[in-house]
Amino acid sequence: MAETALTPALAPADRARILFYCGAIIVALNFVSPAAGVLVIPLSFVLKNKLHLSANDVAMFTLWAGIPGYLAFAFGMVRDFWSPFGLGDRGYFILFGTLAAVLLVVFAFLGVSQAMLLVSVLQFTVCFLFMWGAWNGLGAIVGQRHAMSGQISALWNFAGTLAIVAALFLGGVLSQYLEGMSAAGAIRTLFLLLAGVMAAIAALGLWKPKALSADLARGGERPDIMADISRLARHWPIYPALTIWMLWNFSPGTLTALQYYMSDTLHASDSQWGAYNAISYATSVPAFVAFGFLSSRFSLRALLWWGAALGVMQMLPLLLVHSAVGALIAAAPIGLIGGLATAAYMDLLIRACPKGMEGTMMMMAWSLFALSVNGGNLWGTDLYDRHGGFVACVIATTIVYALILPVLLLVPKKLIATADGTVLAA
Repeated sequence: MAETALTPALAPADRARILFYCGAIIVALNFVSPAAGVLVIPLSFVLKNKLHLSANDVAMFTLWAGIPGYLAFAFGMVRDFWSPFGLGDRGYFILFGTLAAVLLVVFAFLGVSQAMLLVSVLQFTVCFLFMWGAWNGLGAIVGQRHAMSGQISALWNFAGTLAIVAALFLGGVLSQYLEGMSAAGAIRTLFLLLAGVMAAIAALGLWKPKALSADLARGGERPDIMADISRLARHWPIYPALTIWMLWNFSPGTLTALQYYMSDTLHASDSQWGAYNAISYATSVPAFVAFGFLSSRFSLRALLWWGAALGVMQMLPLLLVHSAVGALIAAAPIGLIGGLATAAYMDLLIRACPKGMEGTMMMMAWSLFALSVNGGNLWGTDLYDRHGGFVACVIATTIVYALILPVLLLVPKKLIATADGTVLAA
């Protein structure tokens, strides 16, 4: 019978340095994330208002632009087996932050077309995913090594959400501002802003806190790639964890369908669409803070079931709104309800990582994220345009979320039996 034992406590100063360093990386990367960063709203309205793409065309652009994300596991695998400049994860921030900044400056001064935008977003996403893979591997190692997966998940979601909220607010305001510019002027302004942030991430890679020296050293060459891949494939905990993550992010009612519903039916402005996204992200913050507190007091098993039960109801408030202001009000419970589930599912992913393959496993999750988000978005636009409108999108999303509940029964019990700060000992 397994017993629980407390792990050696980190010194408060070391814990603070670890959390601060991880938080800085999370904020910077989430601010420029191709999936939810400052680029998303302005680019979508450039495509809609200046290049005159339909809802389905925008969804198809997003689907093609997300191709590198579908292969995110490969970026994680590279991270587990290659160390740029011999600097481990720091090398990824330095190399690909610099490369992305240079390429964005070049694209900023090229002529604007749908093809140019697609190519520029693809190269940006590739650079981002190398850095994102480095952070994912590092975050999983820190969470497992110091028995603080719940706190890392809470920080990841808390700091990431604050960055995304700032990015979405700025993106909405920036989109409104860019409406008065030509397409070329709008894209130039946007790309130069992104280039500055990527340069800052490269500079962040030069920092090496002493408390994280051992963790940051990971990511060097490994001798037997095939043996590790085989070990990953035989590691059962990854399968229910990845399935839950996939279902949670397959949401037909949250992206393009909702944007067009708010714009065309509720007559929301660009800034109101940005405000909706910012509010839904911001109101998840209390749930992330609560999860960080609860993760050291309750087992992950309990938190998973609470989060999943609440998550099923996440989109239902949108069925009650009939105006743009109503949608902004509904954004608050939507963010709050989903926050606990998101933190719990990420905690599960961190715990499910096999040793030495943290980057690969976590980036497999982001491959599924890209496929799920874009696949759900494409299905949502089809439902919205042809099969029942926005109500059908919300109903479909709720059914998908409900499927998570039976999958929870497949998670190994001992993996989720403990709270943060404890480990299973034979």
